[in-house]
Amino acid sequence: MKNKDKFFFFGFGQTAKYFVNNLAQSKKKFSFSATNTRRTSFKTFGKKKFKSFKFRDKFYDKKLIKELVQADYILVSIPPQKKIDIVLRGFSNLLKKSKFKKLIYLSATSVYGNHNGKWVNENSKLKGRTKFGLGRKIVEKAWLKFRDSNNLDVNILRVSGIYSKENNVLKKISRKNIYVKEKKYFSRIRIEDLARILKKMFFSQKKFMVLNASDDKPATNKEVANFAAKLLKIKNLKPVPIAKFKNKMIKEFYKDSKKVSNKKMRNKLKIKLKYPTYKEGLRDIFDHYI
Repeated sequence: MKNKDKFFFFGFGQTAKYFVNNLAQSKKKFSFSATNTRRTSFKTFGKKKFKSFKFRDKFYDKKLIKELVQADYILVSIPPQKKIDIVLRGFSNLLKKSKFKKLIYLSATSVYGNHNGKWVNENSKLKGRTKFGLGRKIVEKAWLKFRDSNNLDVNILRVSGIYSKENNVLKKISRKNIYVKEKKYFSRIRIEDLARILKKMFFSQKKFMVLNASDDKPATNKEVANFAAKLLKIKNLKPVPIAKFKNKMIKEFYKDSKKVSNKKMRNKLKIKLKYPTYKEGLRDIFDHYI
């Protein structure tokens, strides 16, 4: 009888949860543990019971060590903290001794920085200068150094802007019918496709991968907002200059403009996206969840 695959999640947010749902739907036998920032406890997600261990900055529940060293697969989705990866800082020695088959670090396409609307791929220059892009770039470098020094199957997945039935432009413009005026190109990925990409990546025989996770069609904010407005039958969308926004995160985000290629990801993983562009993804959300 085949043993269950054991997963360990550093961080159990939206991506990890959708990934667990995808695994459950595929009838794979698996178990998992995770971390949270509050307290250690037994939890239930869907039909799965799991142990969630406290891990915050430099403190962690020592009981998680047993689960971590026994894990077959590890997903790291905790973002950098002051340009430092707290997982590498706290667990690098343990990871060297453990026998995991594959580790995936969830990075972001913000590492590419601003390319003035041009196409980028995994070999493009990493020009990230924003708070998000620079931190991710530094941490990626640390993970790759750790991989090369220890010959461990550490992989990087650079994720584009995630949207889902819970968080999407349809909800945003239905609350406030505005969009950012400046013409900037961005790439996106529907959360269900991201979960499928992760599953393909974890169970792939290929090692040491650095891949982009994005859909087939980068687009400007205006294109996406206009499509969403058409679905919602909202007229007179108002363009607002980025300078008018008070939110610093939004201002940082709109410093970059690029089109992210997913060609390498599709070729390496032999995957066909369920939502190849924002149009299929948003129409499905509109038809079933709005």
